[in-house]
Amino acid sequence: MTQATVIATRESRLALWQAEHVRDALVARFGLQVELLGMTTRGDQILDRALSKVGGKGLFVKELETALEEGRAHLAVHSLKDVPMDLPAGFVLAAIWEREDPRDAFVSSKYAGLDALPEGAVVGTSSLRRVVQLLNRRPDLQIEPLRGNLDTRLRKLDEGGYDAIVLAAAGLKRLGLAARIRATFDPELMIPAAGQGALGIEVREDATELRALLAKTIHRPTFLACHAERAVSRSLGGSCSMPLAAHAVWVGDTLRLDAALGDANDPKSPLLHVRLNGAVTDEAGARALGNEAAAQLREAGAGSYLPAA
Repeated sequence: MTQATVIATRESRLALWQAEHVRDALVARFGLQVELLGMTTRGDQILDRALSKVGGKGLFVKELETALEEGRAHLAVHSLKDVPMDLPAGFVLAAIWEREDPRDAFVSSKYAGLDALPEGAVVGTSSLRRVVQLLNRRPDLQIEPLRGNLDTRLRKLDEGGYDAIVLAAAGLKRLGLAARIRATFDPELMIPAAGQGALGIEVREDATELRALLAKTIHRPTFLACHAERAVSRSLGGSCSMPLAAHAVWVGDTLRLDAALGDANDPKSPLLHVRLNGAVTDEAGARALGNEAAAQLREAGAGSYLPAA
């Protein structure tokens, strides 16, 4: 490959950091010539409505996929938690890179943590997954929508619109904003989203040479864990309109998977939670573990929650 390899990326500060991180690694490891193609997606433009109401997280990737399809770019870098569980025909996830901190972060100018918030405090998040888990711990809280890129969300907090906001720790750390984190949530108490903290690299399915190259960059422990997590959501028909959490961690050679589902119509309803352990060695095994977690959620009563999503 002698021509420049072009990375399609959103133009937010975090998305550009991620694309530059991938660019620098590809240049250092393979000596590629790499350029960035910055783009604004529909997800970046629609800030007055919840994603679940306007098409879901796929709004953050569609324009990038169009650039791949038209040959204007060769790969797209995504926060894996924003990538739909089923990609359009002709596209594949060629690589998943090592995960940053997968936890959710409590950010506040006044309060040290969730338990320090006064009764009725206003907490900002537009993630249904976070809403149901927050209200299961603190049903007195007032949860208000919060959209925009990371800097916009922090600005809205600093302007006094919220007592606290909840963000992904990974994004704050990647941008050197770890000092804004007042506390991180125990992932067993606030289960992260599938793929949270990991980077996914998407390419056209027919880009065989590039796929072979990117396969060498896969971080296998993260790759298998994320495939298990994503399989839970895929099996349940997951989207951002479903308050579903899934997070897998390695305990020795065993993959431990936690998954939880809430009720979108009644966020204070009890969460359904399952935990499985599996000796996962390949992608098929990871998917099987995730599918089993979804089956157990159904057995626990997920069917009554799913219509709400």
